[in-house]
Amino acid sequence: MKRRLAAIMAADVVGYTRLMGADEAGTLQRLTELRRQVLEPLIAEYNGRIVKLIGDGLLVEFASVVEALGCAVVWQSTVAEKETAIDEADQLRFRIGINLGDVIVEDGDIHGDGVNIAARLESLAEPQGICLSGDAYRQVRGKIRVEFEDLGKKEIKNVVEPIQVYRVATTQFQGSSIKPTSNSSPHPEKPSIAVLPFVNMSVDLDQEYFADGITEDIITDLSRFRELLVIARNSSFQYKGKPSKAQTIARDLGVQYVIEGSLQRSGERLRVTVQLIDASTGSHAWSERYHRTITDLFALQDEIVESIVQTLVERIRSVSERRASRKGKQAVAAYDYVLQARAIIEDNRENLEVSRSLYEKAATLDSECAHAYSGLAQTYLFEWTSGWSDSPTESLNLALVFARKAATLDDLDSEAQRRIGVIRLFRGEREQAQTYLNRALTLNPNDADAMAARGLYLIYEGRPLDALKELERATRRNPFHPTYYFWWIGLALYEARRYEEAIAPLRNAIDSFPNFVAPHRHLAACYAQLGIKDMADREVAKIVELEPHFSITKMARTFAYRDPADLEHYCDGLRKAGLLD
Repeated sequence: MKRRLAAIMAADVVGYTRLMGADEAGTLQRLTELRRQVLEPLIAEYNGRIVKLIGDGLLVEFASVVEALGCAVVWQSTVAEKETAIDEADQLRFRIGINLGDVIVEDGDIHGDGVNIAARLESLAEPQGICLSGDAYRQVRGKIRVEFEDLGKKEIKNVVEPIQVYRVATTQFQGSSIKPTSNSSPHPEKPSIAVLPFVNMSVDLDQEYFADGITEDIITDLSRFRELLVIARNSSFQYKGKPSKAQTIARDLGVQYVIEGSLQRSGERLRVTVQLIDASTGSHAWSERYHRTITDLFALQDEIVESIVQTLVERIRSVSERRASRKGKQAVAAYDYVLQARAIIEDNRENLEVSRSLYEKAATLDSECAHAYSGLAQTYLFEWTSGWSDSPTESLNLALVFARKAATLDDLDSEAQRRIGVIRLFRGEREQAQTYLNRALTLNPNDADAMAARGLYLIYEGRPLDALKELERATRRNPFHPTYYFWWIGLALYEARRYEEAIAPLRNAIDSFPNFVAPHRHLAACYAQLGIKDMADREVAKIVELEPHFSITKMARTFAYRDPADLEHYCDGLRKAGLLD
């Protein structure tokens, strides 16, 4: 039995049952968006760890009580600000309790009196309020700019001695700028940065994909540096077209620096403006304007990356020559096709075919375009996992061929290594899969997709709790991640027999892209295991609509479980839901 001292936060939504009764779908959506867009990044900013979601509440662990309270204060003020447009009776408001105490650690979860006291303190708090135990208060007194009220000693259920309770004055929650007065930084030790979508200033609005592609590749190149923590593309792109201040975005994503830029393409001429903003001051740490011909595009990207890195980390010098020479071999027209293909959501077979044809055009134009082959590998892998292939074995083999081709052309690309790792996993080559996934993260420690893929590997290894930890790391790097993260989180929770907890992430996945069949399958199995027949029936109907010839036996061939019992557990849920072998 492992024990440790921890700062524990328990948070819960006020009147959640009433809100759900009035508008179940709307309340759930608002709470999910609030958690993903505000609370999870904020918790990460203050070095917290979400232990688990408990219905409408969260249990969070911090190493420091100062950081726990700082997070709680910003939490309450930020939520209050965001909910001002909602009728007061329908606003989401939280109660928060914070305790410092001894906890028992088991499989990533925490138990004991320390946790129980935090939960009881939360119930004592007023709506939008924060209550602390006496032990927690003694650690934060004088270290954070808030006022406290002594509520005296309170009897706590299942705790022998009365607990001294303090309340943070709710008048403090007028803004989200309250920070600890200590010198400790809430940010990671290494510089953290988010690259916002470059604004397309071209007359031709169809060049939007081009600006997006340039942004994405700058993110990828910056992520190669181990000295930096780079927020993933999906999270940065949540702010596309939104008039948000750089400092607000930096706070939301938990980063120290933000890159903004614009791109204007006119024929063969290209003008790019880039600025690096220090979120702590709102000032420009660096800015530059570039005028180039379109043939200089790849060299320009490396020049931008190098300038940013040298500004952030003095010890990093010119390390991009190899990438510049490699990119120079790629035809600009081929790269353009790659960017168009990336912009397509492959949520059905037709879209997948369109994406594949664009990658094929890129490979035809430039036989050394690694991105084209990596993209082709993904289309064949997704075709195989989705059951869309007339020749499944051939699709999986082609996926490996193209992924290996991409890795040969660009041996520093984590994406190609990650693709090989996932393909090897589905081929049953488990040791090689692990090797390639680890190699991807060695090449790019910020590759959130590689972390998520390693989470999938751990699910199939029969280690769902370890998988959840890895997926938690991935979501920290990419708070606004691709929808398949939710599939995998839901699958991990299902395999951990935490069926009720799995429902929320799977609903999130379905709300984002309702035509992906995987989350419907996982959700049907969860509802069936919980005995909620009407909800299971609804998911089964959707599965049959999306895949009229669905078969459990056929689907089972696309899974990669080490232990047949784990596969049987999943199939058992589908059978209970009413799906046929």
